[in-house]
Amino acid sequence: MSETKGKPEAARLGRRDFLRRTAMASAVVAAPMIIPATALGKGGRPAPSNRITMGCIGVGSQGTGNMQGFLKSPEAQIVSVCDVDRDHRDNAANIVNKVYGDTGCKAYHDFREMLERKDLDTIALALPDHWHSIPSIAAARKGLDIYGEKPLALTINEGKAIVDAVQSNNIVWQTGSWQRSQAHFLQAAELVRNGMIGEIHTVKVGLPTGRPIETQKEEPIPDGFDYDFWLGPAPEAPYTKQRCHWNWRWILDYSGGQLTDWIGHHGDIANWGMGTEHTGPVAVEGKGIFPDDGLWNAATSYLIECTFAPGASPVAPKGFKMILSNLFPMGTRFEGEKGMVFCDRGNRLTTEPANLATHQFGPNDKRLKKSDNHAQDFFTCVRSRELTVAPVVPAYRAISLGLLANISMQLERKIVWDPTAETFPNDDEANRKLQRAMRSPWHI
Repeated sequence: MSETKGKPEAARLGRRDFLRRTAMASAVVAAPMIIPATALGKGGRPAPSNRITMGCIGVGSQGTGNMQGFLKSPEAQIVSVCDVDRDHRDNAANIVNKVYGDTGCKAYHDFREMLERKDLDTIALALPDHWHSIPSIAAARKGLDIYGEKPLALTINEGKAIVDAVQSNNIVWQTGSWQRSQAHFLQAAELVRNGMIGEIHTVKVGLPTGRPIETQKEEPIPDGFDYDFWLGPAPEAPYTKQRCHWNWRWILDYSGGQLTDWIGHHGDIANWGMGTEHTGPVAVEGKGIFPDDGLWNAATSYLIECTFAPGASPVAPKGFKMILSNLFPMGTRFEGEKGMVFCDRGNRLTTEPANLATHQFGPNDKRLKKSDNHAQDFFTCVRSRELTVAPVVPAYRAISLGLLANISMQLERKIVWDPTAETFPNDDEANRKLQRAMRSPWHI
C-alpha cells in the first residue's frame, strides 16, 4: 500500500473547498498555518464561515479527552457529538456548549444520522475497536477528513478496507498515535534512520501486561444505553458493565488485549524508526498465556518474534527481528551494531553512546515530519491537503503487527506472511483469520 496526498474533490460542498484553499500558500509540510486577517473573527479565531467543522463519534473516556483537545484549537468548531450512551453524549454536548457559550452542539444517537449533515468537514472517531471500520469507511465515502483513534482496525481486512476508503476518496487521515508529535520520539526515530547506531539487528517493543480474569453475571442494561447498537457487528452477548466501555479492551470479540491496545503507539514508533511503515514482517511466531475462562479472554502475557526480510528496512539491509512482549520495559528499543536507542512515555530518551540523545542533525541528514501538536497538525493538513504526521497506511502497518501476533498465538504456531499480497501463502487456516464475521445488518 502506498500513501497518497489528498486533493479536494469537485463534488464536495463549495464551502469546504473554499475553507481548504484559504491556506494553500502554506502547503509546505509542518509550516505554520497562516490565515488571512480578513478571515479572522473576534479573539483571533477564524470567522465561523472559515472554521473547520467537526463531529465527534464516540465520546466516552478517550473520545471526550480528544474532544477537549480539539476545543482548544481556535480554527475548529465542534458542531455535533454522537454516542450510543445517552449520558456520554449529553455530557459531551454540554462540555462543547459551555466552551462556546451557546447551545449549538447537537447530540446524536446514530452516527449515520450525524453523517448526513451538510456542514461537516471532519470527523473524530473514538470507538471500541470492533466499531472502527464501519463509521470510518462511511465518513470517508462522504468526503469527510478523519481523526481516528488507534488501533486502526479489529482485523487485517477491515484495516485494508479503511485504507482503501481513505485513499480512494482523497481523505486526510490522522491517527491518534500522538507519540509522533513528541520531540523525544522524533529524535529517536531520526537517530535510527540516520544510521547513528549502525545497522539494526533487533527492535524490542515493550507493551503492557494483560488484565486478569473477570467473571461477571448478566446485569440489567442501564437506562439510556443502547447495548444492542454498542455490540453492533460483534456477536450477541449478555450485558455486564465489565464488558462495555473501558473494559472491552480485554475481550477478543471487541479488541486484542493490551497487545493491540498499545501496538499503535510503541509498535508504530518501531516502524517509524525502521522505515517499515509501508511493509511488514515475513514471519511471525508468538506464544501467549490466555485465560482459561471468564469474561476477559485476551492474552495476559506474550512474547512474539516478527522477522523482517533483508531490504525491508533501509537501516537493516540483512533483515532484523522485531520482538513484541509485556516482559520488556514499556517503550521502543532499537539495538544496532554501534549502539542503542530507547524511548518511552516518560519523556525518556536513552542512548548508547549517551551523547546521541542531544545530537544536532545537519542539513544533509534524513529528517522526518515534525509536529508538536497532534490535533493542530490534523487541522493544518485538512487545509493544506498534505499528509499528517500519523497517516493511515502507517496505522494499518502498526496494527498489523499486533493482529498477526494474535493469529500466531491463537494458532499456536509460526505463520508466514506476504506483506505485499497481505495474505498467508498456502495457509487457509490462517487466512480465515484475516476477517471476522459481522452480525447482521452490519458490514463493510
